[in-house]
Amino acid sequence: MYLKRIEIQGFKSFANKIVFDFHNGITGIVGPNGSGKSNVSDAVRWVLGEQSAKQLRGGNMQDVIFAGTELRKPLGFAYVAITLDNSDHKLDIDFKEVTVSRRLFRSGESEYLINGSACRLKDISELFFDTGIGKDGYSIIGQGQVDKILNGRPEDRRELFDEAAGITKFKRRKGLALKRLESERESLIRVNDILVELEKQVGPLEKQAKIAKEFLNLREELKIFDVNSYIMEYEGISQNINEYKKREKLLSDDLEDAKKLLENSKKDYEDISAELKRLDEELDGVKNLRGNKGIELQEITSHIEILKERINSENRNNENLLSRGEDIDSDIEKKQKDLKALNEEKESLQNLLKKADEKETAILAELESVDKKIENLLKRLDNLRFSSEEFNSKNADLRAKRERYKGVLEQVRLRKSQMTQRLLESKTGQNTIELKIDEENKNLIHVKESLSKIDSAGKELESNNESVQNEIIRFSKVVSELQMKYQSESAKLTSLKDLAEKYDGYGIAIKKVMETRDRIGGIHRVVADIVRTSKKYETAIETALGGRIQNVVIDSENTAKVLIDYLKKNRFGRATFLPLSAMKNSTFSNTDFLKEKGVVGTASELVEYDNVYKNLVDSLLGRIVVIDNIDNAVAFEKKFRYEYRVVTLDGDSLSPGGSISGGAFKNTTNLLSKKREIEEAQTSISAILKNYNEANDKLEEFKSKRNDIEAEIEDNRKLSQDLIIEKNNISNRIAGLVEKLNELKNSSASVQTDFENIDKELAEIENETKRLDTNLLDAGEDFDKIGKDMEDLERFIKEQRNSREVTVENLNALKLEKANTSQRLEFVDENLNRTGAEMKALFNEKSGLKTRAEDIVKNINEKNQIIEKEYISKQKLAKEIDELRQREEKLASVKETRSKSQSKIFENRDVYSERVSLLDRDIYRLKGQIEKLEERISERTNYMWNEYELTYNSSLELRTDVGMSLNDTRANIAALKSKIKALGSVNINAVSDYNEISGRYELMKKQHADILEAEANLIKIIDELDIAMKKQFAIKFDEIAKEFNEVFKELFGGGSGKLILEESGDMLEAGITIISQPPGKKLQNMMQLSGGEKALTAIALLFAIQNLKPSPFALLDEIEAALDDSNVDRFAKYLHKLTDRTQFIVITHRRGTMVSADRLYGITMQEKGVSALVSVNLIENELDN
Repeated sequence: MYLKRIEIQGFKSFANKIVFDFHNGITGIVGPNGSGKSNVSDAVRWVLGEQSAKQLRGGNMQDVIFAGTELRKPLGFAYVAITLDNSDHKLDIDFKEVTVSRRLFRSGESEYLINGSACRLKDISELFFDTGIGKDGYSIIGQGQVDKILNGRPEDRRELFDEAAGITKFKRRKGLALKRLESERESLIRVNDILVELEKQVGPLEKQAKIAKEFLNLREELKIFDVNSYIMEYEGISQNINEYKKREKLLSDDLEDAKKLLENSKKDYEDISAELKRLDEELDGVKNLRGNKGIELQEITSHIEILKERINSENRNNENLLSRGEDIDSDIEKKQKDLKALNEEKESLQNLLKKADEKETAILAELESVDKKIENLLKRLDNLRFSSEEFNSKNADLRAKRERYKGVLEQVRLRKSQMTQRLLESKTGQNTIELKIDEENKNLIHVKESLSKIDSAGKELESNNESVQNEIIRFSKVVSELQMKYQSESAKLTSLKDLAEKYDGYGIAIKKVMETRDRIGGIHRVVADIVRTSKKYETAIETALGGRIQNVVIDSENTAKVLIDYLKKNRFGRATFLPLSAMKNSTFSNTDFLKEKGVVGTASELVEYDNVYKNLVDSLLGRIVVIDNIDNAVAFEKKFRYEYRVVTLDGDSLSPGGSISGGAFKNTTNLLSKKREIEEAQTSISAILKNYNEANDKLEEFKSKRNDIEAEIEDNRKLSQDLIIEKNNISNRIAGLVEKLNELKNSSASVQTDFENIDKELAEIENETKRLDTNLLDAGEDFDKIGKDMEDLERFIKEQRNSREVTVENLNALKLEKANTSQRLEFVDENLNRTGAEMKALFNEKSGLKTRAEDIVKNINEKNQIIEKEYISKQKLAKEIDELRQREEKLASVKETRSKSQSKIFENRDVYSERVSLLDRDIYRLKGQIEKLEERISERTNYMWNEYELTYNSSLELRTDVGMSLNDTRANIAALKSKIKALGSVNINAVSDYNEISGRYELMKKQHADILEAEANLIKIIDELDIAMKKQFAIKFDEIAKEFNEVFKELFGGGSGKLILEESGDMLEAGITIISQPPGKKLQNMMQLSGGEKALTAIALLFAIQNLKPSPFALLDEIEAALDDSNVDRFAKYLHKLTDRTQFIVITHRRGTMVSADRLYGITMQEKGVSALVSVNLIENELDN
């Protein structure tokens, strides 16, 4: 087995995909410092499962992903794959070639793959067990690992020796066994706790089970007497009910006749009432129409007044427009005067500028004339000098000297003229720069104001952003709370629906019947699912229904037969069925009693249901009265002589005949409330979901708003940055101008100083010239004469030159004045343009005023026309109102006549109504007696159902001949009930609970024994592992120590190396000390060695391990960096000895190692920050250079 290939992409500096192909022997990876060589070692360590970013020289694991350069964007993932040749099947996998790869995304997601299939890190670790390959093995050795071997604590070296000794996999198995042992012991504690708890329950449940059995026997005996009592009572009551119903039939016929007469009188009454209603409606219509017409008349009057007021307003507006026109004329006249004054000023300035131009021309002409004169005088002077040449021989030195001074004088004067020009230019430049500085200062103030506004806007945006962020946090919290509430309510609804679907709280027979709904047709629902009522009436309705609430509603008697056969066949118990085809309407004909104190209504009126169940509901609840409390219920029954079945809102029941039932309920089971709770839960969920959606929408809205504000903040920041840059630019320009101004001022001062020095120099030269002239005069009269002429000429030339300087100064002053005049002229032009624009605006406004005045006149005319039309409408409405008043008086007369006829019919209807009431009261009394008897039957039937789930027909099957009267039977029933009561509280479920708990107790005892056995087995396994590991480690450690000494002598050329196992109670945890004795030195520990000796000692240890337990490949990262050349050669030589059994990839920059390599890979950074493979020749050339 050997490493065939490494593929790297996006890992650290390897931005591009790079593939390293390897063969047996030694492969060198070389390159300059910082080129990314060590990243190859990190890549192999990483793909084998390294989890520590520190070991990979990073801060966090995302640092291994290529982070980008100035020219490249960062990558989104890092990928490394290594491919190994597994032809010898040293790896326990059925592939001849194994590729292990790892990919990490910048989002934090990562994956491991073996031959392209996803796997776990654990799978990779187990694949390379006992091969030396792995992030903690000795196949990848970098400088950090060498330092760890050399400088680490003795106990820190254990991992290397454990891997070399081949006990790492045993240690991992021991760790797993210890975890399982801990888990088994936790399970043992838990089972012990359960056993203790079950032991507490078994004893009491056994006693309760005995009482429960006795209770069931007494109850069975009681059932026989209850059945016989029920049948005797049922038969007697049924006979009485039949007699009452015959009498009721006779009274009902008389009642029908009386009702017909009453209906006829009602019809006549209703016809007249309808006619009176029509008259009232027509009368109201006339009144309303007359009122509307009156309102319309008032509106027209008001409209006329409003139009008049608007005409007055338009007149006032017209007056205001005339006044504004006069103001505009005044403003135009004023502007024209200003314009005239500005034109005069402009003309004056133009004249001044023209005069200045003429004056400048004259001065230039004068300057040219002076220059010509000076030129002629200089020519004359040259002639005189030529004439005096004969005297020059005698006075050559004096003349030469004099001429030299003259030349200097000319140069000095020329310099003075130039300096005067420079001084003038400097002053002009200073003025220009000062103007620019003022302009830049204004710009700077404007920029600062803009920056201040932007800062204020930025603060406001930040404040808004903070407010929006607070809202986001608040709505996020609301959304989270609503989400939790929604989940809670959904769980509650699911639980309630499950209970409802399973018919929790119903008898077994009911549950079994409802399970057949899909198989047997005709089954509707139980009564509890058909009726709906508010929470306020739930207790009353449940009390009214009693056991009938669990009755199953079906379509017909045939369906009932099928279901009863099904229950009998499967012995599921008994159930009561209510066929809709057999249900008849049973309600009160006279409802006057509903006006009594405390009466809420009949029970059927307080429930909701589908129309198809109307007869069923009326049959069950139509003749039951609901009253608010027991006091009013008792008073009601007394008044009506206990003729009605009454229930209260608290669940108390008053039956016909006087019996009263009440008290606390045994449990809180409420079948109607379950349905309501489901509906309330659904409503609550809908409301929560609505609130959640609203809150979520609001949250998204605020998030969008936050994004907008953040975008505005970013725009504001960019604008602020631009202004700051502009501000800095202006400041820099001002600083540059100020610096230039200072330079000009300094230059002016320097020129002024030079100017003063030139004046002194001129004075000195002139004095020297005078002295020479005196000497020449002393030379002779002719020479004096010529000298006098020359002096006159020079004086005249000097005067002309002085005159020229004055003329130049005047010319410069004139230019400065001309520049000021030009600036004033530009200012006047600006004022002319501004004033002209203002006049144009005034003319435009004046033109607009004329148009508005015409519009006002037009509006006034239109409004006058509307007023005339409104007057005509007003007269027409007044006439219509008078006609409506006459119609109203006529209708009132007809209504009075019809009202008198209605009163007479009403008197006859009272007589018929009294007759109907008397008959109805008699019938009602008979029905009340029938209801009492039916209620008694119903009570007894409910009792039998609630207690035994028996109906009358099923009771007949259980009837026995006890030979007793009804009273004797009731006496026996009372005696049996007393015995049952004497038993006290009975747990009916105790028998089944006892069987269940005792069975569970036995099961727990068996589990307890199994856990104890597992614990013993695990302890035995751990002990066996410890013995095997200690034995194998002792053997391998001695072999490694011996081999280390041999390798040490070969690498050092003598000396000795020792490995010492520190004293410890556990050999498997003991530290390992390395003792080194290079040739010619005393035995010493690692800390006393030089850097090269330490490195060579560590290399000797690694080679010794490779000799004893060679890894398929070894990747060495500059471990020989600290060695000198001779030791590098020894290192390389020994490396070759190991290549028979191990493939080596060596990262190095030492030539000795490179020379010994079979092949080389070169890594460099041709592009900054990106590692790349280059040719070997290129690397060799770089190394040579």
